[in-house]
Amino acid sequence: MATDLAVIGAGTAGCALAAALRLRGWSGSITLLEIGRGPGGRTATRRSRSDPSFALNHGAPLFNISASPEPKLLEALRQGGWIAPFNGALASLDGEGRIGAAQPDPLSSGALWLGSPQLDGLCRGLLALAQQHGPTTLQSGTLVRTLEPRSDGQGWQLYGSEGQPLLECSWLVLSGTLLAHPRCQTVFGWPDVPLQQAATQLGEPQLCAAATALSQIESTASSNLLLSLSEASAAAWRLQPWRLLQFTPAAQERWGIRRVSLQAMPAGRWGVVVESSAAFAERHLQVYGSRSSAAQVLGAAPQPQAEAQVIEALDRALQDALNLSTAGSERQLMRWGAAFPKPPGLAAELTLCPDSRIGFCGDAIAGLGFGRVEGAMRSAEALAKRLVPLLDAAA
Repeated sequence: MATDLAVIGAGTAGCALAAALRLRGWSGSITLLEIGRGPGGRTATRRSRSDPSFALNHGAPLFNISASPEPKLLEALRQGGWIAPFNGALASLDGEGRIGAAQPDPLSSGALWLGSPQLDGLCRGLLALAQQHGPTTLQSGTLVRTLEPRSDGQGWQLYGSEGQPLLECSWLVLSGTLLAHPRCQTVFGWPDVPLQQAATQLGEPQLCAAATALSQIESTASSNLLLSLSEASAAAWRLQPWRLLQFTPAAQERWGIRRVSLQAMPAGRWGVVVESSAAFAERHLQVYGSRSSAAQVLGAAPQPQAEAQVIEALDRALQDALNLSTAGSERQLMRWGAAFPKPPGLAAELTLCPDSRIGFCGDAIAGLGFGRVEGAMRSAEALAKRLVPLLDAAA
């Protein structure tokens, strides 16, 4: 199978890149390869095949745009009904358990947005925009293991976890850092880092510099507890005067929680998403959660006892901090190994390597919105602007 452009990762950056290329008039074929069950990445919505009314934004409860001008893609998303303003109340919790006004926070400053009807509407809308103007395919549940430069120097061959050919492409974009970072060796047990191996094979200076810079980006993790409450058991939660609760540094130190979001679900049910502090997640880095991509796609060894302990620790901390019961809730764990990249990130001049026919976008790219959905969108738009002339020339 061949495509003009392969994009690894169908989170915000990958989907935004596809949409931004279309809005610039490029109509070549795009294939997005995503390890998860659908688009979204950390802006995905957890769903259940056996429970149609279950829908929970488990990686991020919302996204924010902190500066003007806003990303150009936002207007098209608004017009399509794929996003809507977030109008819920924000508050904070201090180390003594007192609720107060919201605190300054990079993740909730500026204009706040939700996907419509759920957060995954953001990436679904971006994909819909791309598909309106050219052949755009999403391959979910697909792990890329090897990046091999074509022998003619005109693109890439991608291989899966068993060495099977996945896709041949004229151009390649990595919309995340996993295949470029040594953490893939820890998560998957690989002996090498795919991008570093490819860069060494090619020996092209700009790609080697980009691969080295990406491999050195540090990030903080987040262990997220997902609670699903029935209409009856959610009564006290519905009465809370907030929909997003920030924990101050003192509160994070005491309870190991960074923030909590309340989310209405169909049939009167409510969801509660508890995001751990960075320190809590660091202590439990090896506990992925049985429903994570690492477990479901890669067959990572289950750790039921360790998972239960992490779930119980976050649940107890939540009840102690808020004095609210979680009795009767369905509980699951989602671990984000690189939830928040640390600056400085990848420099803009290294995001496109023309001689190697490879580019990079995502929230780990240095610039406005770094580490957030906004940065992922802005980096995708910036890459699209630079990439279109090269894609046209290669056609």
